[in-house]
Amino acid sequence: MNKFTKLGLFAILLATVVFSSCKKEYESIESTDDAAIQAYLKKNNLNFDKDPTKGYYFKINTQGTGSKVANQDSVYYTYTFKTLSGQVFFQSTDLMIPGNYLGYTDRFTFNQQQFLLTPVREVLSKLNRGGKATLIMPSYMVFGKNGLSALNIASNENVIVDLGLYLESKRHEIDELEINKLISNNNLTLTKDPSRARYSIITPGTGTDAINLNSTIVANYTLRTLDGVVVPQPAQITDVLSNLFKGWQLILPGRVTAGGKLRLILPSDLANGMPLDFDIEIVSVTN
Repeated sequence: MNKFTKLGLFAILLATVVFSSCKKEYESIESTDDAAIQAYLKKNNLNFDKDPTKGYYFKINTQGTGSKVANQDSVYYTYTFKTLSGQVFFQSTDLMIPGNYLGYTDRFTFNQQQFLLTPVREVLSKLNRGGKATLIMPSYMVFGKNGLSALNIASNENVIVDLGLYLESKRHEIDELEINKLISNNNLTLTKDPSRARYSIITPGTGTDAINLNSTIVANYTLRTLDGVVVPQPAQITDVLSNLFKGWQLILPGRVTAGGKLRLILPSDLANGMPLDFDIEIVSVTN
């Protein structure tokens, strides 16, 4: 046997050893994860089903009274990610309800890293609209041996996800849920316009020029998403009202003049595609 043949055989043997070692490590992690999940279920007296091919666990808590959904259907949903110890590290909010096609509900971004969590979509697909479920994913399906230190997720951490589908399927229905939740959370007293905009006139102003769609207005304003995050904008805007938000066009005329102040909450169809919360001060009006 020449030197090159010996080297070739050695390389093949080394690759086989490395591959076998990696396979054993993977199988060991699978076994360790499964044992930890089963111990958690036993300790908490929980009964979950196990997916026979992929190995995650799930429980349908409420089937839901709405329609079944398929990958091409638009859905609004909730999620709360936590460790087996109960540490919540990522969750949706009922002020910014996530919506997508069901087929894309398995895409998540944690700490600017993208993850494909197929079990989330698969469990959601088992529900009717209005349903709720709990999913337990083994660590190798989520963050693996690296964990995610930015979220305080340790190596080989199994993950629980509480999931739900909203019964509502239309954007305007979700707008109402979100806006009503904001009003309730903050004990706000607002007037609801037929357009579904909500407003509170703090002071109507003392200007003599009535605002109309052709008025040039100068306004100071603060813009927030419904979860309270301020959207960076110029502090002051000067423009013809007909060029501004549809909700401004509907609410400002006849209600405020120069010097007027109001709070205005707009549904997505009167804003820029998502509900928005404004504090507005009219500095001047020119007709």
